[in-house]
Amino acid sequence: MDFEIIFLGTGSAIPTAKHNHTGILVKTPKENILVDCGEGIQRQFKIAKENPCKLTRLLITHWHADHALGIPGLIYSMGLNNYSKTLQIYGPEGTAKKLSSLQYIYNKFKIKYEVNEITKKVFESPELLIEALPMKHHNTTTFAYSIIIKDKTRLDKEKLKKLNLPNSPILKKLQEGKDIIHPKTKKKIKASSVIYTEKGKKITIILDTAVNPNTIKISQSADLLICESSFAEDEEARAKESYHLTTKQAAEIAKKAKVKQLVLTHISQKHEIHPEALLLEAKKIFKNTIAVKDFDKLKI
Repeated sequence: MDFEIIFLGTGSAIPTAKHNHTGILVKTPKENILVDCGEGIQRQFKIAKENPCKLTRLLITHWHADHALGIPGLIYSMGLNNYSKTLQIYGPEGTAKKLSSLQYIYNKFKIKYEVNEITKKVFESPELLIEALPMKHHNTTTFAYSIIIKDKTRLDKEKLKKLNLPNSPILKKLQEGKDIIHPKTKKKIKASSVIYTEKGKKITIILDTAVNPNTIKISQSADLLICESSFAEDEEARAKESYHLTTKQAAEIAKKAKVKQLVLTHISQKHEIHPEALLLEAKKIFKNTIAVKDFDKLKI
């Protein structure tokens, strides 16, 4: 199972002609997960040729305007397009109250949704795990998220073929790690001889935050770290004042957490003309770094 990530918005507080407010769509075969919902996100879905009615979950990092202004518009559009699922919405304490306030302003939402005010573990299924840890941002509770495709035990089809094992419930026992007796030869077959582990995958998304130990903890060993990098290295004082990260700090998190690749996003309007300068700053510390723009896609 793979991840596909579509960057619907990569800007920071003020949107520009090139960079919309933040929105990151994470797709698996069974899930379409939107992380944050900047203003005008439903238009970004259209341009990206993605269907918002396929959304299963919305993860809200925090309720600052540039990360949440798109929620009523997106839900309104989904209602007009006869969204048939129940949208699972996750966010900090107070999310339910804020959504109720939006309905008071814009009338009752025409889709079904459930609110999950999060702690550490957000969601878990046999295939997927979503975790969250609190970050450090001004005047609001903020979370970073990790979305993890779990390790999967697989049966070696070639070995099964050689053993002439029928397609029956005994295969499930092998996959569960239980030894079996061959139904024909009566010989014992050890599960360890026919199974292997398909390594899972992990992406971590860290948006608006100041430096704090949880950034390293939540992104530990991630295949992909998507991290805000609002400011350049020489703007560290300004970044600290506004509880944001510099490109250097994002790269240091990636290095300390031993991630495989770093993605820079949430770049301020000041730097959108020459984003390569920010990229070079990060690459000095963590070589495998890229910067993204709206509608870029990644697969891992």
